[in-house]
Amino acid sequence: MADKVLKMSATTEKMKKKPTPEVLIVEETIKENTNNKRKMGLFDFLTQEIAIDLGTANTLIIHNDKVVVDEPSIVAIDRMTGKVLAVGKQAMMMHGKTHENIKTIRPLKDGVIADFDAAENMIRGMIKMINPGRRFFQPSLKMVICIPSGITEVEKRAVRDSAEHAGAKEVYLIHEPMAAAIGIGIDVEEPMGNMIIDIGGGTSEIAVIALGGIVCDQSIRVAGDGFTMDIWDYMRRQHNILIGERSAEMIKIEVGSALPELDNPPHDYAVHGRDLMTGIPKEITVTYSEIAHALDKSISKIEEAILKALEMTPPELSADIYRTGIYLTGGGALLRGLDKRIGMKTKLPVHVAEDPLRAVVRGTGIALKNIDRYKFLIP
Repeated sequence: MADKVLKMSATTEKMKKKPTPEVLIVEETIKENTNNKRKMGLFDFLTQEIAIDLGTANTLIIHNDKVVVDEPSIVAIDRMTGKVLAVGKQAMMMHGKTHENIKTIRPLKDGVIADFDAAENMIRGMIKMINPGRRFFQPSLKMVICIPSGITEVEKRAVRDSAEHAGAKEVYLIHEPMAAAIGIGIDVEEPMGNMIIDIGGGTSEIAVIALGGIVCDQSIRVAGDGFTMDIWDYMRRQHNILIGERSAEMIKIEVGSALPELDNPPHDYAVHGRDLMTGIPKEITVTYSEIAHALDKSISKIEEAILKALEMTPPELSADIYRTGIYLTGGGALLRGLDKRIGMKTKLPVHVAEDPLRAVVRGTGIALKNIDRYKFLIP
């Protein structure tokens, strides 16, 4: 009898210890999740997520929610060996001052890749700037790159191929106006119309956005570089002085204006160049009114494109734009009086984005974090 009681208590003890199938399943799931997390933690450093604003004038890269690279889109190459000598700011310092063995290349023209090899070298060089120092291995890259909205399939392919050659395993593309809208804090998935004007270095993008898509857009190849060329041409014709591209860029930054009369005018700017008559270096002074006159034709083309985009806009979205106004982003938004001039032309309120130069890359960074959520990303 005592033996039977002992056996029964032993079996009950075993039953107590033995977990039910449901408990086993839950335990297995927890173990699996922990292992997966451990694996993910282990292999996090093998993948690097970066967002790139591949611009005609400047290239910006976001990594871990921070702008880690902000450099001019230019590369210096040795003609003899084909070796890359400098990328970004260092190459820009050489621009226009090189001897016959060095050439500086701007790989992007009008917002698209014009020199495939130089673009690949430039992307690779800028990615190295993210984490300088030698690594035992290169992490695989996941990239979101922004592209102009009026880009062709061939040009799209060139961007994708350049990124893949530079080491990207996954490449997603996003249209610039969409990235700019996200970057300035607009909820692009709402059934609400918003008009974005992104004036970059090579292209001006005008787009009406609603429900996570571009309803109508105008992409014209008149932008910051066009303004620089207008200034260069004006100095040659009007003052008989030949200046370099960098000097023309500096004039645009220091005294560039869209209106001949401003409330807070900048000081006159001293320009140095070569006299076309004598060939001797000389100095002249330019005013902002002169530059406004030089840029007038190009700005008129942008105004025409804006009016064209407004004409194409569906009436319900036009009503939204009347209420919200127009948002101005990109480097061109920094041109003095441009918002006022566009406002006078369209009779609509014009808002210049906070830090317009980085609006596009900020939006690209947000899209990178929400790849699964945003359906408008082009895989």
